[in-house]
Amino acid sequence: MSIKVTSLPDAEPRPRNVAIGTFDGVHLGHQAVIEGADTVLTFDPHPLEVLHPAATPKLIMPFNVKRDVIEGLGVEELVVIPFDREFAQRGAEDFIERVLLEKLDAKQVSVGENFRFGAKAQGDPAMLEARSEFETRVVPLVEVDGETVSSTRIRALVAAGEMEPARRCLGAPFMVEGEVVTGDQRGRELGFPTANIVPDDSLVIPGHGVYAAFADGVPAAVNVGIRPTFESGRGVLIETYLIDREEDLYGRTLRVAFVERLRGERSYPDVQELIDQMHRDVEDAKRVCATFQRP
Repeated sequence: MSIKVTSLPDAEPRPRNVAIGTFDGVHLGHQAVIEGADTVLTFDPHPLEVLHPAATPKLIMPFNVKRDVIEGLGVEELVVIPFDREFAQRGAEDFIERVLLEKLDAKQVSVGENFRFGAKAQGDPAMLEARSEFETRVVPLVEVDGETVSSTRIRALVAAGEMEPARRCLGAPFMVEGEVVTGDQRGRELGFPTANIVPDDSLVIPGHGVYAAFADGVPAAVNVGIRPTFESGRGVLIETYLIDREEDLYGRTLRVAFVERLRGERSYPDVQELIDQMHRDVEDAKRVCATFQRP
């Protein structure tokens, strides 16, 4: 990993071009803000988790995935503000003076046009533009399919299983990541051994169904759901069958990139009918993955 990850208290002053935002999902709008910046300044945890816990959204991606996506944009440094109630009480002018100027020595600051900062969201792009110590770059909202790209919109698309429009907003397939855990071995018994991930409840996951995906770059068929044909009682799992590859993945971290929803999850009257459908799912997933054009 070449990107440098720094907690704000440990950041050393140096001239920086800084892009600021929560950047959950690092979607096309976020990427427009980050373009040309050598440093991204972000917050962890999500500010709403501290200010209004009941209103905290399910995140599109965990921090380590966000870090990797930002690194892929050519950013040199990711500076993380440990967001807590004390920091939340800082005024907008204090944020400019203490963080942007004193701590980061910002020479250019990039934000989205709807960016707000400081206690009670008093700061806005106009306040940044009024400062002469750095150049301010205010980036207009980005539209895809006639609608503004936003983290809220992407969460709704993912939860509905709408992988293609979500991908158009993200600029890349939606991803989940998690440790592979031991399942009930039923997939192996059916001839389709799966790597199972228990979803993190703080993260959005695709709606129940079967998907074509890539798992660590390998074509895969993925079931998200509760396996209604069987009474397992285990709750929601993300079950990933790696096509044409057998490997013991228990205990490893697996990253799954969802390409297309193939069908909804349903119960089958007998096991053989389920097996036949799984064969069709795998062939459909192979076809989709073979024709998928990576962005």
